[in-house]
Amino acid sequence: MRKQLITAVILLVAGACKAQNLLTPELLWQLGRVIGLGISKDGKYIVYSVATPDVNTNKSSHRTYMLPVAGGSPVIIDNPDSLLTDKNISPDGKYKISNQEVKVKKITGRDYYPELSKSNVYIMDNLMYRHWDTWEDGKFDHVFVTPMGNPGAEKDIMPGEPFDCPQKPFGGDEDYIWRPDGKAVIYVTKEKYGKDYAISTNTDLYEYDLATGVTKNLTAGRIGYDQAPSYNSNGVLAWLSMRRDGYEADKQDIIISNNFIQKNLTALRDDIHVEGFRWSVDGKKIFFWAAVNGTLQLFEISSNTAESWTATPPINALRHIAETSPSIRQITKGDFDITGIIGQSGNTLIVSRTDMNHAAELYSVDIASGEMKQLTHVNDIAYASIGMCKTERRFVKTTDNKEMLVWVIYPPGFDAGKKYPALLYCQGGPQSSLTQFYSFRWNFQLMASQGYIVVAPCRRGMPGFGTKWNEEISKDHGGQAMKDYLSAIDALSKEKFVDTKRLGCVGASYGGYSVYMLAGIHHNRFKTFIAHDGIFDMRSMYGTTEEMWFVNWDWGGPYWDKKNMAAQRSYTQFNPINYVDKWNTPIMVVQGGRDYRVPMEQGQQAFQAAQLRGIKSKFLYLPDENHWVLNAQNALVWQHEFYKWLEETLK
Repeated sequence: MRKQLITAVILLVAGACKAQNLLTPELLWQLGRVIGLGISKDGKYIVYSVATPDVNTNKSSHRTYMLPVAGGSPVIIDNPDSLLTDKNISPDGKYKISNQEVKVKKITGRDYYPELSKSNVYIMDNLMYRHWDTWEDGKFDHVFVTPMGNPGAEKDIMPGEPFDCPQKPFGGDEDYIWRPDGKAVIYVTKEKYGKDYAISTNTDLYEYDLATGVTKNLTAGRIGYDQAPSYNSNGVLAWLSMRRDGYEADKQDIIISNNFIQKNLTALRDDIHVEGFRWSVDGKKIFFWAAVNGTLQLFEISSNTAESWTATPPINALRHIAETSPSIRQITKGDFDITGIIGQSGNTLIVSRTDMNHAAELYSVDIASGEMKQLTHVNDIAYASIGMCKTERRFVKTTDNKEMLVWVIYPPGFDAGKKYPALLYCQGGPQSSLTQFYSFRWNFQLMASQGYIVVAPCRRGMPGFGTKWNEEISKDHGGQAMKDYLSAIDALSKEKFVDTKRLGCVGASYGGYSVYMLAGIHHNRFKTFIAHDGIFDMRSMYGTTEEMWFVNWDWGGPYWDKKNMAAQRSYTQFNPINYVDKWNTPIMVVQGGRDYRVPMEQGQQAFQAAQLRGIKSKFLYLPDENHWVLNAQNALVWQHEFYKWLEETLK
């Protein structure tokens, strides 16, 4: 008996030790990445894929599985298409829609001078000559309709148009769908080219009639983003829409239409910016997810608003847009993110869910109660040996007397009697929510597992706290948001377990801009900085970035408009380059070579300034990466250099 007890204690201690292994970059890049593909045609199974990075080959392996909707053991399958409904096949089974590149415009030297086949020249006469990470080559993605069984008879429904569907750089086949009667295709595009494209966010939904070949604009008059079209089982069309042209982070609402009347279902909920949605199976409800108080949660719009409408208009009816006040119910609550809806089976939704300690897994949600059950367990074995990090909500008083949510992430085995270095994390966007996401780059669990307390403030300019809070960052990039950052780190610095002599500040994109800005105004709070793809000089950024709508809206306009006070403030008071004379702290600069959103001269200028001022600095250049780091081996180098720099400068 005594021997058994000793053995049990040893096993318990061993298990506890095993559970406290720290997350490393190598372990992070061994985790499976779960993607829900849908629910089988018979409604009994969930179909999903798992991508697992292989660092040695610098590629990912992929496997597809199915498991019962109620939960159970997954089964590997080779042909998921046989289980799932192909939304690209017309309802009558006669046609299939797809997209492919079409050469529309002459761009290269070889286009103009075919005899000079070895030339490598681009000849540009308009803007948008590059986008995200790709140079314009005169090719555009178009939608094609192909008769089933006759692949040689495909028809381009956008012939000769210099417009894209799917939308670049991130659109997919969700940008085109069939009308329920199978007689028309609905697709998303922005009918603008060159400079007009670069300054506008006005995408629209277009309907192409197969019989007549006529295309009409379904969202004429709606001048912001219109995207993600979806029909319910009763033929009502829904989509996501923004109201203002040129404002990429405008409040995003759900619009429904029966061709004669359009209704905005979420306009009157100031606190809701819809990330994505899905119709209920019976067509009477809409489920969506949106940011709320530092998380992404699942919501339901009641059936009295998403009703089936008559196919013909009432007498003397006018087509109009109406704002309604439907019953919107929050289904889920908790410190996690709902990142997508995979499908519905009866009274259950299948969703993707993350939190700061766990990559995406699939869960079932009881629609009535919000009760959740984990269905996939792809990374359970890995997590069993990794110490988890406590995440804590704190509310900090800002300089303008507002309450700001600050996420605090503690190292595994945190001991309040010890002192820890702390990192102020600056979120990108700028208007992107800081929630319980799980990133394979900016991973809070990984940061905390290296012994750092992570301080992540939901500063001005983030959805989930009302439209006013989100919009206050526009034309004020270096203003209140910088004060919010400092309020957050100052509040945590009052804790005895924070070593105020070892504070760092890190971030990417707008977070990188924030790092450059704070480096000149932090008054010796921080001992080190890391800026990834951040804006260093707003004048040169305006002259080299591609999506001009962002800099025009958020900064107020071009630097040469001397009468525009908002713009002039952006290029002077809020321009990090104007504070370099106050830099006195080590800084590591990270820059992607194929980043055309924040082009590489931004990182070059920052590093060169630091070097010439005699400041300890490092330049991590990733020539094949865009605004992100996607390559596994590049990511591992990035992460090792990230923590090596912190170790060197926060001793």
